[in-house]
Amino acid sequence: MKAIGEIVDPATRGDPMRPLRWTSKSLDKIGEELKRQGFQVSTPTISKILREELDFSLQAQRKTKKGAKQHPDRDAQFQYLNQQCQDFQQRGQPVISVDAKKKEKVGEFKNGGREWQPKGKPVHAPTHDFEDKELGKSIPYGIWDSGRNEGWVSVGVDHDTAEFAVASIRNWWTRMGQRVYPQARELLITADAGGSNGYRVRLWKRELQRLADETGLTVTVCHFPPGTSKWNKIEHRMFCHITANWRGRPLSSLEVIVNLIGSTTTKKGLTIEAGLDLGTYPKGIEVSDEEMSQVRLKPADFHGEWNYTITSRNSCVQ
Repeated sequence: MKAIGEIVDPATRGDPMRPLRWTSKSLDKIGEELKRQGFQVSTPTISKILREELDFSLQAQRKTKKGAKQHPDRDAQFQYLNQQCQDFQQRGQPVISVDAKKKEKVGEFKNGGREWQPKGKPVHAPTHDFEDKELGKSIPYGIWDSGRNEGWVSVGVDHDTAEFAVASIRNWWTRMGQRVYPQARELLITADAGGSNGYRVRLWKRELQRLADETGLTVTVCHFPPGTSKWNKIEHRMFCHITANWRGRPLSSLEVIVNLIGSTTTKKGLTIEAGLDLGTYPKGIEVSDEEMSQVRLKPADFHGEWNYTITSRNSCVQ
């Protein structure tokens, strides 16, 4: 395994978060190099080691916006974020990765992938994928606990807003977090730079203040640098497994979606709980300057717009 790692390392493409790594060398070429070094290893064995031991995967190229430039402090932010995660976990404090999964139409629609069915008896779906206005869409918002490899998903039905995002985090804390972290005084949230939990979203910060007030937790947020949402670990550690679990079957009702999410597990121990959120989360809520002045937000010394801490207003700590 060490020899294979040394061979592919020079060709490994840069990924500061290392959720997955991949190589530009083929299995045959790796086998040839191993043979030159005196090893006799079959290509199936090499493939197994790359996938299961070294955490590599086959990936295609991805188009990017023409002329787009990465932020000059991108790598430094990843290093800062990783260090924060390590520090919190060493103190026994929870670290969660959050994001909204793509909206899914509810109904007897075709879903990608295949599933074993009696021969000649496929599950039928409508020819057209027009949204069923009565059933609507589901909005899954996920929380992945990196320390315990456990997840929570709130399945909403209204809008993906900052209010819904924080309500989902609140649901995770109430139903899972406080049970497994009874001594927690802090919470670290890693989140994308944009969307409902974006670093520019005032409503996100106002709602986090309310969460801190309710729970007594000191909430620290570290955002991924702009344009790097694909490295959010929840995508690779939770959402991809949910998608695989419901492949090839229609998401015919909200109950089916919740049950499929909640039954998702992996060989590496991932477990997920899920619940339906029928709350109303209107779009377009504006947070005034006066409201923002009431948020006890302390920016970090390094990129305070991406990294900040919100403390409870019920706490006497200034």
